[in-house]
Amino acid sequence: MPARMFSAEEKAKLTRIINEGIQVTTEMQTLKEGLSETVKAIAEELDMKPSVLQKAIRIAHKSSLGEEKNKMTEVEEVLEAVGRTL
Repeated sequence: MPARMFSAEEKAKLTRIINEGIQVTTEMQTLKEGLSETVKAIAEELDMKPSVLQKAIRIAHKSSLGEEKNKMTEVEEVLEAVGRTL
């Protein structure tokens, strides 16, 4: 299959979107790293695991507390059925 030929206008659009994508991805990575460091510091202050705080952030972002509770209820039911509750 022959390589597709792009017009000058198409090349400019492709270049622009690639550059913007790189910039946004870099910014996202920097923000995630900053958030991770902040979460670790706050979790340490509050004597809790960073993963708990991260999960709370994800659930709050997705507004999915009800869904998470339903999932946990299902897990609890399974564990109760096999006698693995403490």
